[in-house]
Amino acid sequence: MALLTAELKEQIAKAGVCHLVTASKFGVPNAAPMGAYWVRENDTVWIANNFMNKTAANLKENPQVSFLVWNRDLGNCFQLKGTAVVEKGTDDFKKMKELLDAKKPGLPGKELVKITVKEVFTCMPGPNAGKKL
Repeated sequence: MALLTAELKEQIAKAGVCHLVTASKFGVPNAAPMGAYWVRENDTVWIANNFMNKTAANLKENPQVSFLVWNRDLGNCFQLKGTAVVEKGTDDFKKMKELLDAKKPGLPGKELVKITVKEVFTCMPGPNAGKKL
């Protein structure tokens, strides 16, 4: 059963900028805004590494990530938790470059960060805050 429903995928696409949260092997956190991302099949999110520094270093040390989806107009807030792999030179990397060039021409797209979503949680305020979806 897919974790990312059609409704969640649509909301992710509409969010504009989401935040990728990583941590070093020592647990030092980092949160960075991401605008070049795509929801793919099989509960996967692709992100273009255009300007990642601390984020890229953390991903090499610790593949566990969180991806926060929220904006004022969305009417929803949720968090994807999963595992990331970094690719360069693969077929998926080449496809990401095509998508990036179409979405935001001129960005470097140095690597593809592929997140396999394992859990989805709401972060809307109220009695269900933090509950697994």
